[in-house]
Amino acid sequence: MSFAMPSGRSFGRRAATVLAAVAAVTVATALPALAHVTINPASAEQGGFTKVAFRVPNERDDASTVRVEVTFPTDHPLAFVSVKPVPGWTVKVTESKLPTPVKTEYGDLTEAVSTVVWSGGKISKGEFQEFEVSMGKLPEGVDQLAFPTKQTYSGGEVVNWADAPKSDGTEAEHPAPVLKLTPAAAKDGAPMSGHAAASTAAAPSDAPRVVAASSASDGTARLLGGAGLLVGVIGVVVAVLALRRRPS
Repeated sequence: MSFAMPSGRSFGRRAATVLAAVAAVTVATALPALAHVTINPASAEQGGFTKVAFRVPNERDDASTVRVEVTFPTDHPLAFVSVKPVPGWTVKVTESKLPTPVKTEYGDLTEAVSTVVWSGGKISKGEFQEFEVSMGKLPEGVDQLAFPTKQTYSGGEVVNWADAPKSDGTEAEHPAPVLKLTPAAAKDGAPMSGHAAASTAAAPSDAPRVVAASSASDGTARLLGGAGLLVGVIGVVVAVLALRRRPS
């Protein structure tokens, strides 16, 4: 029994097809992560205060982001919320009455911030903006807080970043920004107080708030990882072609 060996030209076409498929998969898995609205830093300690930045990239080529609305949790309300002014943007903080008062060390909390809206500014193509918020005390015994965010474009389109994480571990189409909460670090065998934890909370960088053609660090890591995979596949294909062209 004999087998016909494919010609070098035929094998080359097949290799090119494989490389094109790998490149398409790499780009498809890396690029969506670049457009997500995220919260940075992504984690903070329970029972403390923290400063975070809602990072909003513009993902449209024909429109600018002109409004950002962040919804704060009411099941675990935050007693103290303050915002940092953003040049060119107007901010509106709305407080709502809680269905049930929440007992805190400062007394019963009957109202809490429900939404924060930034408007009047513009995030253009290839740019992102960071909207900073200081908040606390973060709840204890809770592993995360979600902050659904609505992103409005100049053409009227509204993207609702409110999807909960999927049970199978895969990423949702429009995931809500999530702040992971970790137990307060122990110091000399004793838990840290809320104010002590606040002093160690990570804060966003003081880099310029608007940077062209930038992306979130998680998206960059995925893109670099995908590029490495593509280079590896190219190397394997080149090696196979070289071996096939060697005389028997």
